[in-house]
Amino acid sequence: MITLHPKELSIPALQAYLVHAIAPRPVAFVSTMDKKGNVNLSPFSFFNAFSTNPPIVVFSPARSGKTNATKHTHDNILEVPEAVINVVNYEMVHQVSLSSSDYPKGVNEFEKAGFTMMDSEQVKPPRVKESPVQMECKVKDIIELGKNAGAGNLVVCEVVLLHISDSVLNEKKQIDQHKLDLVGRLGANWYVRASGDALFELIKPRGVGMGVDALPEKIRNSKVLSGNNLGQLGNAEKIPAREEVITYKNTHLKGITSEAEIHSIAKKLLDEGRVEDGWKTLLSLENQ
Repeated sequence: MITLHPKELSIPALQAYLVHAIAPRPVAFVSTMDKKGNVNLSPFSFFNAFSTNPPIVVFSPARSGKTNATKHTHDNILEVPEAVINVVNYEMVHQVSLSSSDYPKGVNEFEKAGFTMMDSEQVKPPRVKESPVQMECKVKDIIELGKNAGAGNLVVCEVVLLHISDSVLNEKKQIDQHKLDLVGRLGANWYVRASGDALFELIKPRGVGMGVDALPEKIRNSKVLSGNNLGQLGNAEKIPAREEVITYKNTHLKGITSEAEIHSIAKKLLDEGRVEDGWKTLLSLENQ
């Protein structure tokens, strides 16, 4: 393992380590407007949601690491403290990347990247028609983190209106993560697509999980089970009853007595998300 001191690294080197390690990051595709009515559209991956009541999202247009210049987005918000944050899905990601080019101030990235402007209802900047979710925002605060090259500027926004395309909703009018098909930003030229096999569910217990420290020693020190497997087991609130274990053993594990084999079977079950069956398999060793 290497240990690095940020102050001893160049800005590009530090940036590379941070954006590779802190990933994937959601992308805020932000439209703004200056006081003359000129529109700007630019993506930012230093972005996330930070509150529900009130609904607060924050993104950061950082100063240039080369010239120390502020972003046009930052300058526009100082003049007109409003923005629309449009989410980015896979269908539009190449156009979004194009819009990040360093065009001169006053150039409309909607036109350069081939996006369609839609009038907003409560803010001046337009929405991106092609984005499946659009958030009209009022800027509550701008927190400048420094004056040097690479310093961020936290733009704290309150969502005042939310537009969601029917195309990404399920029958309950909730967002379907598969239909949304979002992309996330990584380091260098890398992105990730949040769809298909990349998506997985992780069900949290309704109560309080027993914890890894409460697992039987032979399970906790298994040479077969992974840390994730132990986390799955520790998330359970209680272990299956002895009668359930015996029934499961007599049905599915007849003649299997090897600890290594039992642990291998349990690992396969846990990797498939069958936590209760994994527990019963592991406990079958105690009921031989």
